[in-house]
Amino acid sequence: MKILTNQKIKTLFLRIVLCILAFVSFSAAAASFQKKIYAPLCFLGMGIVVLVICYRYFQEQNRMLEDAVAQIQAYIYGNRDARIECSEEGEVYRLFHEVNSLAAILNAHAKDEEKARKFLQNTISDISHQLKTPLAALNIYNGIIQEEAETKDLPDIREFSNLSELELDRIETLVQNLLKIAKFDAGTIQIEKSPENLWELMNEVKNHFSFRAGQEGKEIFLSGSESLTFLCDRSWMTEAVGNLVKNALDHTKKGDCVWIDWGQSASMLRIAVRDNGSGIHPEDLHHVFKRFYRSRYSKDTKGIGLGLPLAKSVIEAHNGTVEVDSQLGVETTFVIHFRIPTKL
Repeated sequence: MKILTNQKIKTLFLRIVLCILAFVSFSAAAASFQKKIYAPLCFLGMGIVVLVICYRYFQEQNRMLEDAVAQIQAYIYGNRDARIECSEEGEVYRLFHEVNSLAAILNAHAKDEEKARKFLQNTISDISHQLKTPLAALNIYNGIIQEEAETKDLPDIREFSNLSELELDRIETLVQNLLKIAKFDAGTIQIEKSPENLWELMNEVKNHFSFRAGQEGKEIFLSGSESLTFLCDRSWMTEAVGNLVKNALDHTKKGDCVWIDWGQSASMLRIAVRDNGSGIHPEDLHHVFKRFYRSRYSKDTKGIGLGLPLAKSVIEAHNGTVEVDSQLGVETTFVIHFRIPTKL
């Protein structure tokens, strides 16, 4: 019987059998002396002793299981060396051994993933440097062509060189966003949080797009507390909100506006970017955060389909959520929520 391979169970059965034999012998001896009153007392005593033996056994089993649970929890909370003691035989110890084997396999996979992550990080860094060099050279060459076009008054060359500059800017933006998203996927992005004043952060975003908004006849408005602070990575948060503002500018026309507002409730921080532009078709609402997604209803030629996915990655890296609501031809609002930890 497999159950008897466990030494503790074998000992338990042996003690119960010996207890029964002892009390049966004592009862038989008492009966031979015609002491009938001893028989019920013997059975009562036997029952008590058996209960005590079983109680002590199950108490020890419960302690063993609690120790196993403690080791599993220690592993879950980061102690990769936590293991369950399984030096004996039996089905329970066999289960413990399998759990330990699973922990060892997970550790091996974690090491492999760490190596792969470092390799991907180095590869991304190399690609970034390799791409920046030819792009910088092309920008220099294009600048020389533009200067020649201005000097020799060649309007056609000037027009095409300006278009070439726009396309080079799009390529550079695409490459940078691809690299940033790849870093998020690889888990190599370091989010360094510090208390930041939201008004200063949002004003920085506004200033970044003020020139473009002025050129296109649009306005950007800020609305929110000037003293509200938020624990975040300033650089990445301006990147996320900036991508939402850029998206708003891409889908508005001359005379339209973009509003950035923020506020805080008891347990939630809210940041919203709203515009009164063309809106998003209902069919596209559930796809706007997909990479390279292009709506069949959109006439936009500026976007490359990576700004919103990157913003979503940054926000989620800050343990936040982003949602979108839109009325076609009326307005679009992107709302970011960050939960504020509360002390209980």
